[in-house]
Amino acid sequence: MKTLYVSDMDGTLLDNDSRVSLRSAGIISDLSRRGILITVATARTPATVDPLMRDTYTCCPAIVMTGAALWDREKRELVDMKLLSSEAFADIRQVFAMASLDPFIYTVASPARLDVYHGLEMSPGEESFYMERSHLVLKKFHLGDCPSADETGRVILMFGIGDTDRVAGVAEALEGRGDCSVSFYPDILSPSRSLIEVFASGVSKAGAVKKLADRLGADRIVVYGDNLNDLSMMAVADEAVAVANAFPEVRAAATRVIGPNSDDAVARDIRDLTDFKSMSEFNGTKDSESMSETAPVSDDGVMGFHNDRFGDRNRPDRLLKLKFC
Repeated sequence: MKTLYVSDMDGTLLDNDSRVSLRSAGIISDLSRRGILITVATARTPATVDPLMRDTYTCCPAIVMTGAALWDREKRELVDMKLLSSEAFADIRQVFAMASLDPFIYTVASPARLDVYHGLEMSPGEESFYMERSHLVLKKFHLGDCPSADETGRVILMFGIGDTDRVAGVAEALEGRGDCSVSFYPDILSPSRSLIEVFASGVSKAGAVKKLADRLGADRIVVYGDNLNDLSMMAVADEAVAVANAFPEVRAAATRVIGPNSDDAVARDIRDLTDFKSMSEFNGTKDSESMSETAPVSDDGVMGFHNDRFGDRNRPDRLLKLKFC
């Protein structure tokens, strides 16, 4: 029986510094080289997935942008992309405009790069989002520009930030449409603000996981998650595993619960399920070693978010795991 192991990233595979620890990287790399099928499913784009996974070898494509595409790590290109139609994009843009929201518009410039469009005027939340990502290699921001007529057929994501009432209005206006998928969630760091993502119809982690399993010839799926957007892929998995720091709803939906993301729980569980000892175990890599302790910020500029937001889900200032784009 061939099994595909799929892990969410933030709060699940990544530690509290938003890094893949050296121990996890070593275990997963060794197992992958032995032929074990391991990958990630994340809302992140390749611009952040690529550098975060740079020390972790996997032989399978990564599921990115909540399943809107796969990222072929060997060829460094997007494949199996699901794009919004030009007609849907135009209609959805009008819905945003009626709510006085200017979304970040992600278009596929090439299989290896995304172009991101937004107006010159930005709210504090939008500006913070832009500044944290403006230096990344695999995406290019165009402020004050709009996608050309040709590019409107290559839109893969529309991402909006605004006060909750306005964002909720957009989500409600788009609900029930057959030409898009919508994800709407609050920004816990700013209670009055919410976030919205719009993809092509049918985009989900669940659909992408099932399609990848078929592509790889896997007849069993094991998934790992911590947040509400992981529930869809947990529902289609043969075994759904929650980390200890997961939301209560995720733990309740899981087949079983393992240790927290801060303890290399995902990598260790896959190792135990496959009965392999990784070379990092034999070499005595310490549990506490992490990318943040031994490696500088990558050339791509990806930095860990140095806080314990996943350590205590009940803290009023905890962060609902943002879908880092």
